[in-house]
Amino acid sequence: MSVALAAQLREGTKKSHTMAENTGFVSCFLKGVVDKASYRKLVADLYFVYSAMEEEIGKLTDHPVVGPVAMTQLNRREALEQDLTYYFGDSWKDDIQPSPSAAAYVERIHAVAQESPELLVGHHYTRYLGDLSGGQILKNIAQKAMNMEGDAGLRFYVFDDIADEKAFKTTYRSAMDTLPIDQAMADRIVEEANHAFHLNMNMFKELEGNLVAAIGKVLFGFLTRRQRAGSTEAVAA
Repeated sequence: MSVALAAQLREGTKKSHTMAENTGFVSCFLKGVVDKASYRKLVADLYFVYSAMEEEIGKLTDHPVVGPVAMTQLNRREALEQDLTYYFGDSWKDDIQPSPSAAAYVERIHAVAQESPELLVGHHYTRYLGDLSGGQILKNIAQKAMNMEGDAGLRFYVFDDIADEKAFKTTYRSAMDTLPIDQAMADRIVEEANHAFHLNMNMFKELEGNLVAAIGKVLFGFLTRRQRAGSTEAVAA
């Protein structure tokens, strides 16, 4: 059997999505305040997260639940490697390590892959669909905030293998809605997606210390004092 998983994920993660967008780091980012030192730490953390996710999902392309959403056009590891070379140089592998929150995120991905791989769908949705939906906007913000030109250092937001993002998202959601799962598993996947949002929030919160040091407590407080409505609460992605 199959359930309308895409809609359940969207509705079931709205609160977590809003909370993530209102963390200090993301709130400042969306308002055009991006510190390059903090941003490159985020790129490093994301590299470890996506490496783990793509490693595990790559082993599960024949899995009846994970396989249908394992669309390689979404893969981010190679793009992140290019960004890391930009920020750290050719020896970037020797210069980065995951933050404690990123390490916990990676550990969770590996654990889920071993214990209940179906739950990886929740992680996949949380990261990849969000990247695709907001990528161009975030890229433009980062470009202006860090005075950058072109895609160098921002390849993470560029999906070369996806010509029509709207059509691709429709295909992705259709794949989710035809997964061979029952409602009990759908509930678990939504729960895991919420957990993934919180793992992301922990990464963002760790970066706030670097950002405060860069822009000052007063400006940080001013930029983060008001909560904004989440993007998923306003319009459909």
